Amino acid sequence: MMNTSQAPYFTLGAYFDAGLLKYFYFIFILSLYLLIVGSNVVLIVVISVNRSLHEPMYLFLCSLFVNELYGSSGLFPFLLIQILSDLHTVSAPLCFLQLFIVHSYGAVEFLNLAVMSYDRYLAICYPLQYNSRMTPKKIAVLISVTWIYPLLGLVVSLSLITPLQLCGNQINKVYCDMHSVVKLACSDTTLINAYGLIATFGTIIVALFLILYTYIKIFLVCFSGSKQTRQKAVSTCTPHLASVLNFSFAGSFEISQSRFNMSHVPKVLRIFLSLYFFTVQPLFNPVMYGLNMSKIRNICKSLILNIKS
Repeated sequence: MMNTSQAPYFTLGAYFDAGLLKYFYFIFILSLYLLIVGSNVVLIVVISVNRSLHEPMYLFLCSLFVNELYGSSGLFPFLLIQILSDLHTVSAPLCFLQLFIVHSYGAVEFLNLAVMSYDRYLAICYPLQYNSRMTPKKIAVLISVTWIYPLLGLVVSLSLITPLQLCGNQINKVYCDMHSVVKLACSDTTLINAYGLIATFGTIIVALFLILYTYIKIFLVCFSGSKQTRQKAVSTCTPHLASVLNFSFAGSFEISQSRFNMSHVPKVLRIFLSLYFFTVQPLFNPVMYGLNMSKIRNICKSLILNIKS
C-alpha cells in the first residue's frame, strides 16, 4: 500500500494512441478553448463596463461566465499537454488541484443556476417588490455563498482523501476526479463516501429542488397572468431553463460514469460525454444569453459597429 503523499504520479488510462490524428485533436481542442475564453471574456467585459447592465440578472450571469472560465481553464490546458504527450501521467499535486477545480466548477454552476432561478422567480412573481427584495447586499451575499460554500466543501473533501492508502495509481479517465482516486483506496472510505453523499445532497439536490420549485411558481403565474407576463417569462427564462437542462444532462452522465460500471458504453463515447461536461456548457451559455437577451445583444452589436467604424 502507498499513501497519496508517497504516490508521485497517477496514470490516465483513458488516452489512446491516435497517431498523427493527435495534432488534429490538439488544434480542435485549442480552438474550442480559445472560443470559450473569447466568448466568456467578451460578455464579462460587456456586463462590467456598461452600467445599464448592473442589474441582478446580469451580475449573476457575470458570475456564471467567470465560472465557465474557471472550469474550462482547469481542464483544457491539461488536455492539450496530454494529447501531445506519449506518457499520460499527472503528478499527484496537479491531480488533486484538477479534481478540486473540476468538482468546485460543477457545484458553483448548479448553485449559480439556482440563484438565477430564484432571481427570475422574484422578478416574475413579485415584480412590484423585486427591487426591495433583491438588494445589492443580498446580491453580494448570494454570489459569495455560490462560490465560498463549494470551495470550502472541496477543501474538506481533499483533507479526507489525502490520508487514504492507495493500492494503485491508474485513473481510467482523461482527467482526475475525486471518485476515481477514492476507488484506488485500500483503506476504509466510509467517511469520504458519506461526506460525498451529504455534499452532493447539499449542493446539487438542493439546487435542483430550488430550481424546480421556482419554475413551478413561475409557470403558475404565467398561466394565470397576462400576455405581457408570459412574454417576459419566456424571454428571460428560456436561456436559463435550457442551460439547466443541458448541464443536468452532462452532470447526470458524469455522476453515473463515476458511480456505476459503464464498460458497456464505447470508450470513445465515454470520453466525449465526460468532456461534454466542460466544453458544451461554457460555449452554450454565452451563445444562449448573448443571442436571447436583447440588452446584451444590442450592446454587443453597437461595440462591433464601433470597432468597424
